[in-house]
Amino acid sequence: MIDSTSPIEISQVIQLSVAPVFLLVAIAGFVNAFVARLGRVVDRRRHLAQMMHAPDAKRREWSERELKILDDRARLVHWGMTLCITTAMLVCLTIVTVFLDFLFDMEHPRMVGAMFVLAMASLITALGLFLREVFLAVESLTLSNREG
Repeated sequence: MIDSTSPIEISQVIQLSVAPVFLLVAIAGFVNAFVARLGRVVDRRRHLAQMMHAPDAKRREWSERELKILDDRARLVHWGMTLCITTAMLVCLTIVTVFLDFLFDMEHPRMVGAMFVLAMASLITALGLFLREVFLAVESLTLSNREG
């Protein structure tokens, strides 16, 4: 237990857990970026939905193509946000496990390492989805410039 724990030992555990806390701040920034992009997708989708009623067949066809891209973007943003939040939860669990290991004199280095590796895999995947969504946004912009 923690009866013989010195303040120095506790401060060292706190120092070890501070680095993942900075990672949580970065993840929050990515979630914020995903939320902003989702808002833009929703707004653009609403605008295009109104254009679907236009009498111009070419304009309707163009709108349908862009709506498909927007649907793909929304799906990517959704999964990216889910993975970022999963990453944050894994980082939090890693921090809690480190403290519990220390406070109750347990040793679970493999579990701590595995949770951190899972968190990084989740974050890497979320960043890949973010990049793919950006590519789709550029593709949509190119389509708009060509057709509009």
